[in-house]
Amino acid sequence: MKSPRVVLAIWVAVILVLVIVEVAEVTHFFTVPIASALGDPVELVLSLVFTTVLALVGAIFIGIYISHRILSPSGFSPFEEEMLRMRADLRDVKQSVEEIRRATPPPPPKGGAP
Repeated sequence: MKSPRVVLAIWVAVILVLVIVEVAEVTHFFTVPIASALGDPVELVLSLVFTTVLALVGAIFIGIYISHRILSPSGFSPFEEEMLRMRADLRDVKQSVEEIRRATPPPPPKGGAP
């Protein structure tokens, strides 16, 4: 499994590439020939179908990954384990206090006899 830093670096690189492409498009460093795409409708339809198929395949894989992560029994997180330990400690403390309460005699009533 990749470390979070590697995954973060990959995402930052992808976003930087997309930003560079967008800036190049806005500054007209290079332009996509839209006239040629509209001039050939078959090419336009094929490119739209291809993009749609890739988007569906990506969405399916992302859905599989997310459902696997949700449904896989991975046990308790460290936070949940600590909360369970604290709950057990609290139960032990309550039992100890109850034992001490039963072992000590009740205090005498305050105020004297008349």
